[in-house]
Amino acid sequence: MTDSDRSRKSSNPPDAVEATALRAGFEEPHPRPRRGLGLRRLLPLLGAGLVGGTLALLGGCAQWGYYSQSISGHLSLVRAARPVPEVLAEPGLDPTLRQQLVLSQTLRDYAITELHLPDNSSYRRYADLHRGSAVWNVVATPPLSLQLKTWCYPIMGCAGYRGYFKRDDALAQAAQLKAEGLEPYVYGVPAYSSLGWSNWIGGDPLLNTFIQYPEGQLARMIFHELAHQVAYADDDTAFNESFATAVEQLGVSRWMQARPEALKADEVSRQRQDQVQALLRAGRDRLRTLFQSAVSDDDKRAGKAEIFARMRQDYEALKRDQWNGDDRFDRWFLSLNTPALAIQGSYTDLVPDFLRLFDRQGRDWHRFYAEVKRLARLPKDERRVQLAAGG
Repeated sequence: MTDSDRSRKSSNPPDAVEATALRAGFEEPHPRPRRGLGLRRLLPLLGAGLVGGTLALLGGCAQWGYYSQSISGHLSLVRAARPVPEVLAEPGLDPTLRQQLVLSQTLRDYAITELHLPDNSSYRRYADLHRGSAVWNVVATPPLSLQLKTWCYPIMGCAGYRGYFKRDDALAQAAQLKAEGLEPYVYGVPAYSSLGWSNWIGGDPLLNTFIQYPEGQLARMIFHELAHQVAYADDDTAFNESFATAVEQLGVSRWMQARPEALKADEVSRQRQDQVQALLRAGRDRLRTLFQSAVSDDDKRAGKAEIFARMRQDYEALKRDQWNGDDRFDRWFLSLNTPALAIQGSYTDLVPDFLRLFDRQGRDWHRFYAEVKRLARLPKDERRVQLAAGG
């Protein structure tokens, strides 16, 4: 099969629910969430031309191997991408793909002119990876805690997840964490942000892993990932993801105002995602109370099992009583565990604070971004206090 043949048929991943519900809060499994990996701060090393020497200084075969797969994986993704006009010019291009690519460029322009997101080469190119996820993230917690394990890197800072371009590598990392006594979770990610560091080599591309999303979700994906190029705190996953989620919510709400048909379909989708988010938030709160209590570990394990069973029962009730049997989240709930619940919260828990901050800045995008950048430079504890207070 030639490259031209491949581009005519955008692969709609068969494993579309590979726990992608974590990107940007709780994405529907159309093959969301989004989203991020330790690579985000690795690109400055590439830009400086210091890859080999820097990796050698980091020490340890494991670190070398991790950075090597991150660099080669990202570069292979960038090399696979071609300018959207070039793809659109192909005869016999799949009509649905053509429509979605055109829509993506309209959304990209809108992100610049109306949301004042970065005007650069990101999302101006398209790549079909012929797989269901861009990367696979690994997260982990102690069995009786919602505290995510973090991985820290020189220059890059710390993050509560570790990303791999091969699913087998992610599963191997999860197995190692389990052997260490942690509870791991692996989930596929349709997109991630290089924080703008790869714009000099073509930018973050549009991918087959999300290009077929319905209009509202495609807009969320693009707005969310571009927001990561505006502000990023090295040591605060919840701050970064909640900020990007707030931007996507504000941006899509504005985008949809002039599109009543798309808005109607999107509202149903968002309502169901919001209901699931509320269900999971209640579960996290119950678990947090249990884990912090003085009962024995055996009682905590038993209580944890009951809480997860209740969440699944509540989900089944939603499907039966309100959703007419819609089972879009089934596979995600089947694999739900403590680290999955913990990372999902990082996409949503601080969103109300960012929405209030946007209002306090007069709903002015430039002022809002400037304030978020200021907060990102603060120590984490001070950052959280000021964000909660409205900046």
